[in-house]
Amino acid sequence: MNSKQLIRTARRIAAPYAVTRGKDFRLREFDPADTGELDAEDKPRAKEALAMGVKLLSELQDILYAQDRWSILLIFQAMDAAGKDGAIKHVLSGVNPQGCEVYSFKAPTSEELDHDYLWRCAKRLPERGRIGIFNRSYYEETLVVRVHPEILAKQKLPEACIGKNIWKERFEDIRNFEQYISRNGTIVRKFFLHVSKNEQKKRFLERIDNPDKNWKFSAADAHERGYWKDYMKAYEEMIRETSTEDCPWYVVPADNKWFTRVVVAAAVIEALDSLKLSYPEVSEAHRKDLAAVKAELLGGK
Repeated sequence: MNSKQLIRTARRIAAPYAVTRGKDFRLREFDPADTGELDAEDKPRAKEALAMGVKLLSELQDILYAQDRWSILLIFQAMDAAGKDGAIKHVLSGVNPQGCEVYSFKAPTSEELDHDYLWRCAKRLPERGRIGIFNRSYYEETLVVRVHPEILAKQKLPEACIGKNIWKERFEDIRNFEQYISRNGTIVRKFFLHVSKNEQKKRFLERIDNPDKNWKFSAADAHERGYWKDYMKAYEEMIRETSTEDCPWYVVPADNKWFTRVVVAAAVIEALDSLKLSYPEVSEAHRKDLAAVKAELLGGK
């Protein structure tokens, strides 16, 4: 399969999971166990397709870096054990580390709480020519903070800033922020890895039973399962309120990790291809310099 065929395939794979207009979005319409046109028997073929996609991603990223005009921000949000780390690792395994930066956002530090909630993410935005990856992001401020209002009370906000419309205002701020960075050359693609509650339970038990995975498990993760319905409601409204043509969400089925990675890779390939990337044009003067240096090298000097 050549590059053009891969890109067409990527568009076809990613399209069903893209949300570009959130008005009528309903999370229940997306199945966490969906594998699109594939089934379990296609898993080896999917892995082969992913390997080809990773190679193409590497080539596109090299042009992105050389052109030094655009940048791409990939945002990953999900419930615990949905596979964010694995998706990032496998999909971007072939990308040159020099042109890629990953940031994992945990609970805000005291310094971060002394700034607005977008501050810590804004200062980690990717430079031109680079791919930036946020493992969680400013969207946590409309998810965990919404599910646990006591967190909001500790954020040092003036009382006048905590009104009944605070979530509506945060969605508006986020839409405006993403529109701003898009207009300045940062392409935004957002991924909600949609795992089912049963599959999360299965993965939690694997982490407990496997000593090599014990470090991945925290009792706090299991505690959050008690708020599952609240989180699903928060995710649904988040996607509904912040999906746009320029900055879409991808609701990626996450019960089958092999398919999750294929969809994420396809969406990133589609995003890079949309930029119509090309290597920088070399001036005639520079070409003459290159020819002179080549002649000198061939002359044995």
